[in-house]
Amino acid sequence: MLPLEVLIAISIMISLNLYALMGGADYGGGVWDLLASGPRAKAQRELIAEAIGPIWEANHVWLILVIVLLFTAFPQAFASITTVLHIPLTLMLFGIVLRGSAFAFRTYGAKAAVGRIFAIASLVTPLLLGVNLGATAAGRLRFDGDFVSVFIRPWLQLFPLSVGFFALALFAFLAAVYLTLETDDPDLREDFRKRALASAVAVDVIAAVVFFLSDSGAPLIRRGLGRLWPLQILTGVLAVIALLALWWRRFHLARISAAAQATLVVWGWGLAQFPYLVAPELTIYNTAAPSAVLRWLLLGLIIGAFLLLPSLYYLFRVFKGRQQS
Repeated sequence: MLPLEVLIAISIMISLNLYALMGGADYGGGVWDLLASGPRAKAQRELIAEAIGPIWEANHVWLILVIVLLFTAFPQAFASITTVLHIPLTLMLFGIVLRGSAFAFRTYGAKAAVGRIFAIASLVTPLLLGVNLGATAAGRLRFDGDFVSVFIRPWLQLFPLSVGFFALALFAFLAAVYLTLETDDPDLREDFRKRALASAVAVDVIAAVVFFLSDSGAPLIRRGLGRLWPLQILTGVLAVIALLALWWRRFHLARISAAAQATLVVWGWGLAQFPYLVAPELTIYNTAAPSAVLRWLLLGLIIGAFLLLPSLYYLFRVFKGRQQS
């Protein structure tokens, strides 16, 4: 039997994984809304709105779950992250709120400028999400020093910024791949196929930059990724399969491969950092809440899963069950 703190940490990783695959793709849809162009720009935006409209609010449940699990099970790590990184976290929160509000207002006929807010917030928010993750992994969260050294410098570095751009490219890639299966129009499908191919290349290039910068920016992650070389090879294989599937217009295979690739990226990152939540001191073991708290939290998580998962399945079945290849 795994320790309670490990089970909670696994639950956090599963939630992050699901948020990347679903909420991340929603952010990517906003990026393509911003970059819509050509004679079918309006149709591209309409397809994006139709694709994310029924489910975009539900996807945030995974981010909420991550936050609740982190501050309940690992309060010291939560306090360290949210205090030192309060500026990018607050900006990210503003992005989430502005994005959701703008999307809702645009749906009911607000001016085009509101749609532009939705698109820009969709670009900035995943960038900040990646920056926060990169700054946490870099292991430079400290409370000693002046305002700039404590609250600015840890996240305004090359490595966290590169992770931010990687998250942005990955989410745009997922969205473009998913959108190829959201339409029966061959021209629209071809538009997003080309975007998926371009963003796949961007993901690979930025991933190489992140790996290079991790040598000095996040040595713990660099060493962890080195130990996980079989997983890195498998991730690369899936990336190639996704590219080939897009090239050959095998869109269902492309979606499966892209989702699997993103999943391995998330888990590779988590395993490379294990058991640290905030390197080099705060681990899942020395920051865990008392066992009684963890037991009740895990019980609540199990009960919640039995209520949540069937509801989400039904939601996706209703709105996504008729997709055609």
